Amino acid sequence: MVPETIEEAQALLAAEGYVCGRDLATVVFLALRLGRPLFLEGEAGVGKTEIAKALAQALGRRLIRLQCYEGLDAATAVYEWNFPAQMIAIRAAEASGGVDGARLQQDLFDEAFLIERPLLEAMRPQPGGAPILLIDELDRTDEPFEAFLLEALSDFQVTIPELGTISAPEPPIVIVTSNRTREVHDALKRRCLYHWVDYPDFDREIAILQARAPEAAAALSQEVVAFVQQLRTEDLFKKPGVAETIDWAKCLLALDVISLSPEIISDTLGAILKYQDDIAKLQGSEAKRILDEARAGLAPA
Repeated sequence: MVPETIEEAQALLAAEGYVCGRDLATVVFLALRLGRPLFLEGEAGVGKTEIAKALAQALGRRLIRLQCYEGLDAATAVYEWNFPAQMIAIRAAEASGGVDGARLQQDLFDEAFLIERPLLEAMRPQPGGAPILLIDELDRTDEPFEAFLLEALSDFQVTIPELGTISAPEPPIVIVTSNRTREVHDALKRRCLYHWVDYPDFDREIAILQARAPEAAAALSQEVVAFVQQLRTEDLFKKPGVAETIDWAKCLLALDVISLSPEIISDTLGAILKYQDDIAKLQGSEAKRILDEARAGLAPA
């Protein structure tokens, strides 16, 4: 059921463990109400992809994910022909004799030999209603692929030369994400509603951690979030996102940790930092300094 108000949209996401503010809930509500693609930009690990997953669960829709990468082209994103099956069909026709070349060519490019990729799948009717189409990390692709997406996002249709244009009877709910490793072209952004997904403040990150790791004690959750938020103020190559906060808390729980210490932090840095240069910066007394600053921020005034 599509939410009727912003508050319903916020509650819908919260019911799936996705805690967000009213600003993000508003743009999600508008994207659903107006049928507009939603373009989410922000640092890696802040929860952009999770929005699509939460919406799919909440609305009971199928999630179709197009994971973008360098060199992705239109054909790979839309369809492929099943060449092995086509070759078998050719050999079977030749073995039977009396091959009609024109008829064989028509038969070979029938939908029976078509392998549907995410964009074409999203144009097809799906059980439960229009699917959620997640175009993830669009900034990893190049400009020609962006230009191709304009047709898909403008008219919700794709063209297969051998079959013609296929239009969605009911447009998919489109969510596009970008980590802003490069700028995405304005022409594509104009077709979307835009929102920058930032790191959450302390209270919201606590709420997220409680939703995703409810078994963590309140005191440990506060220390974890305070430490991660303090860590984000440091000069790091890659700052930890919310995903890393959740992963770290779960690692600490698996180790039966009830309170942070410099030794525990040093042993588990691989859960929150993914580059050796960043990990090296927290060796020795640095971890203790950041922990002391994080705890000072938790102390009552």
